[in-house]
Amino acid sequence: MTTEAWTGGGWPGADAEEHRRAVAAEFARSVQGGELDLPLPGSGDTRRRWSALTAIAERDLALARLAEGHTDALAILAELRGLGVADLPEAPPGARWGVWAAEPPDAVLRAERAPDGLWRLSGPKSYCSGARVCTHALVSAREGEARRLFAVTVDGAHITPVPGSWPAAGMAASDTLDLRFDRAPAVPVGPPGAYLDRPGFHHGGIGVAACWYGGARSVAATLLDAAARRDPDPHSLAHLGAIDAGLEAVDALLDRAAAETDADPDDRKRGAGLRAMRVRAFTEATADNVLRRVGRALGAAPLGHDAVHARNAADLTVYLRQHHGERDLASLGAAVADTRRSAGEAR
Repeated sequence: MTTEAWTGGGWPGADAEEHRRAVAAEFARSVQGGELDLPLPGSGDTRRRWSALTAIAERDLALARLAEGHTDALAILAELRGLGVADLPEAPPGARWGVWAAEPPDAVLRAERAPDGLWRLSGPKSYCSGARVCTHALVSAREGEARRLFAVTVDGAHITPVPGSWPAAGMAASDTLDLRFDRAPAVPVGPPGAYLDRPGFHHGGIGVAACWYGGARSVAATLLDAAARRDPDPHSLAHLGAIDAGLEAVDALLDRAAAETDADPDDRKRGAGLRAMRVRAFTEATADNVLRRVGRALGAAPLGHDAVHARNAADLTVYLRQHHGERDLASLGAAVADTRRSAGEAR
């Protein structure tokens, strides 16, 4: 993807509620039309999967958040089926999936097996993107102290949104709300630990980075368009050059990561975790740099007078926080040190 493809996105002129409804309708249409039936990670066509997510994010980050969750849920179910996990749920055609797996310490969802043998989920669940548009979801919950994944049908009888639980402007159209579960029927999706222990967990993490990349391209397009309309000063050109170099590097990194994923989909070489951490770290840093440089090059004008750009910048700022900053970088550093230590012990 070259700079010529940078394009802004979104629904110009839409207020927050209109935008949310437009995103929900487009998400439903995309699922129904099969546009989100993407190649599975490690299937030999992983780059096309990530490119599709990037293109959606370049158009609208809130829509990409829903698309990424839906496609990740389908990939999780397909991977676990391939690993021989039995009794996985089936959903009707047109089902819109989310993956709700955030577990902040102050919002713990509990799973209990009822006397009739059925599982029920009760308690709060935070950061549920697509809370009012998803028909089904894969949800993490605690069975005792063990973390386990369950499939639920989203209905108003057992799962209800918490009003006002996402007052922020950034990513508002992703409909990310807290939910309250009240003995919601659930189907286990694999044994405890299966969600995190599978190779696809790391492949999916790069899918999120592909969305960050698309959002960064959309923000960068504002500076590219401004440079095309008038003669930019040298400082703006320096910012544009740095942005272009960074985005092209992310694109190349995704190419390499996709090839490596397709070459070792089951992670027999044990490189998927380190690969995902590296891609996410570099993409997050590049996208953060895009936000900073576009702001310094153009000042407050597009943030104050261009509704789509302002929304893109706010959405990207929020979405990037799925990367946990120094904590994730420390994990990456520890993985690099362990790899070096293991290589030394092998000699």
